[in-house]
Amino acid sequence: MIKKYRPKLIITGWILLGIIGIFLLSMGLSDFMYKISINYKLSTKILLIITGTVLIIFSVTKSYNNVIKYVCKSNGNKDLNREDINNIIYRERVLSKGPKIVVIGGGTGLSVLLRGLKEFTSNITAIVTVADDGGGSGILREDLGMLPPGDIRSCILALANTEPIMEKLLQYRFSEGKLKGQNFGNLFLAAMNEICGSFEMAVKETSNVLAVTGKVLPMTLEDVVLYAELENGEIVKGESEIPKRCKEISSKIRRVYIEPKESYPLIEAIEAIEEADLIVLGPGSLYTSVIPNLLVNNIVDKIYESKAPKVYITNIMTQPGETDDYTVLDHVKGILSHSRKDLLDYVIANTGEIPQEVLKKYTSDGSKPVILGENDERILKEKGIRLIKENLIDIKKDYIRHNSILLSQLLVEIAKKKPIKSS
Repeated sequence: MIKKYRPKLIITGWILLGIIGIFLLSMGLSDFMYKISINYKLSTKILLIITGTVLIIFSVTKSYNNVIKYVCKSNGNKDLNREDINNIIYRERVLSKGPKIVVIGGGTGLSVLLRGLKEFTSNITAIVTVADDGGGSGILREDLGMLPPGDIRSCILALANTEPIMEKLLQYRFSEGKLKGQNFGNLFLAAMNEICGSFEMAVKETSNVLAVTGKVLPMTLEDVVLYAELENGEIVKGESEIPKRCKEISSKIRRVYIEPKESYPLIEAIEAIEEADLIVLGPGSLYTSVIPNLLVNNIVDKIYESKAPKVYITNIMTQPGETDDYTVLDHVKGILSHSRKDLLDYVIANTGEIPQEVLKKYTSDGSKPVILGENDERILKEKGIRLIKENLIDIKKDYIRHNSILLSQLLVEIAKKKPIKSS
């Protein structure tokens, strides 16, 4: 197992040494010790003063050096000047006092949100779906019998504090040979899974290596398979097959469920939910990324019992074969029908307009903006759910994403119980 660096323990040791030095120095300067020194005709006073001073200087120097090592390690072992280090230490102190936020979901939407959240708090726990069975993750799952690493990898990288080249390496996808289509980060997690002996430890140690802000946890350690019951009664097996089949036969999803049903969340996930200042669902694929997390035994009850506000973030665009023509209310109904009718306190929805040239790319694939239906706001209010409307559009390389910084600001304000003006 990879040896864990424990800066707090090391620094505490040097501080203790400094305290001893201060104690000895104080004794050396006291009248009591001075009188003893005269009585015994010894240089006890001078000896204690010198020893105490040396220990204090030694303690301060060692503590500072260990802080520098830790800061550099946390920032990818970069060469940092004194001003950079002071700014990082100050920032870490501020972030460590940020609200405890639990984010539940998977896919691109979750990783985008996490990149924004880590700018406001370091107390983040991401609970990530492991129902994926497509692409490179699906191949590794089938070949090695491990949990799918794809969504976990994306979230780890979103929260990592590492060199850009390391992120590029872990995001690299092979284009030729037998590894064609495989992601290096997935292979890295697969190797860590073998080295550490379990997927849970592989995720933890990878997070340590990449100096992750907060925690990334799989929704369960069970090898779960996602199923969907369609409105025509057909049962579809497999996360990757569900939207394909829905498109083929033009049938919507009635409900999803997982097998085996006896699957349980990690103890760390339950503890994070119990201690949370805010619990967030989404953004992400409604039926294949967000809801699967709610199907694990006891998780809905634990979320409901938490005193933290519960927020659902709707997607900006519908997903072909999964949420065709869904409004904001349709998304909310999907969440509530797979949990309980009084689970949510807030819903955050985008009301910003998408540029037509970008929108064309999505509409050609059958995707549309998720809009508020005529009665959505009234019905949500009747359900006791507060709707927060905001322009959350962020266009990057012609891809529509949530504005992670603005979205994170809204979430932090809710966590801190600050009043929010809904546009």
